[in-house]
Amino acid sequence: MAVRKNQATLTATEKRNFVNAVLALKKSGKYDEFVRTHNEFIMSDGDDTDRVGHRSPSFLPWHRRFLLQFEQELQRIDSSVTLPYWDWTADRTTTASIWGADFLGGNGRSRDAQVTTGPFAYSTGQWNINVSADSRPYLQREMGTSVRALPTRAEVDSVLAMAVYDMAPWNSASDGFRNNLEGWRGVNLHNRVHVWMGGQMATGVSPNDPVFWLHHCFIDKLWADWQRMHPTSGYLPTGGTTNVVDLKDTMRPWNNVTPADMLDHTKFYTYDR
Repeated sequence: MAVRKNQATLTATEKRNFVNAVLALKKSGKYDEFVRTHNEFIMSDGDDTDRVGHRSPSFLPWHRRFLLQFEQELQRIDSSVTLPYWDWTADRTTTASIWGADFLGGNGRSRDAQVTTGPFAYSTGQWNINVSADSRPYLQREMGTSVRALPTRAEVDSVLAMAVYDMAPWNSASDGFRNNLEGWRGVNLHNRVHVWMGGQMATGVSPNDPVFWLHHCFIDKLWADWQRMHPTSGYLPTGGTTNVVDLKDTMRPWNNVTPADMLDHTKFYTYDR
């Protein structure tokens, strides 16, 4: 069984294997397919239209399937690799080890937000931005510029305490756990981290930044934590709901997987704690 670990506990070998697998997937062209898919869905998901990946109950199962597919592609390259998660309640500064030159590289420089350190710097020749929100071909980060602080553990705990998964109107105006975790309501967890990162992470092409996967892995872990804390509170809605994915509806773009299929993550992987 694959175990997803906190990135702060990875060994030098585990970091290197993860980075090398991501770079190999990028070189193959398959990485950019994930960027393209995410952008297509975030641009089409709206509060009053058909919505699948964002602003909707299926935000969590959709991304769980998206991450699993990405992880499986990495494992085709190196079977030892699993997705690590970034606990931004603990590693919350621009000098945390996650931003080291041996892992994800650091913040963008002030004049153009270009990341110049680490394996994903443009100067390495291995990380061109091909699915872009603008014409710049390099990875951009502006950490802490638009939003000063990442979410705290107390804020996370306040969302985990919410007992109802989701509720009408099943969009960015909803109350409940899903929307407070996604960040359209309340203390704003997931969305705030994207904005704190800046650069491509603040756009629909956010998977251009490899930290996307570590951020969403932590979001997935928080959903798993919530499921364990609230065993009688299931996915909602369960059926007959316009423009959203009900419990047993299939999710695009796969069309062979439902939210119900994604509720038990332990069929695929576990977390280290």
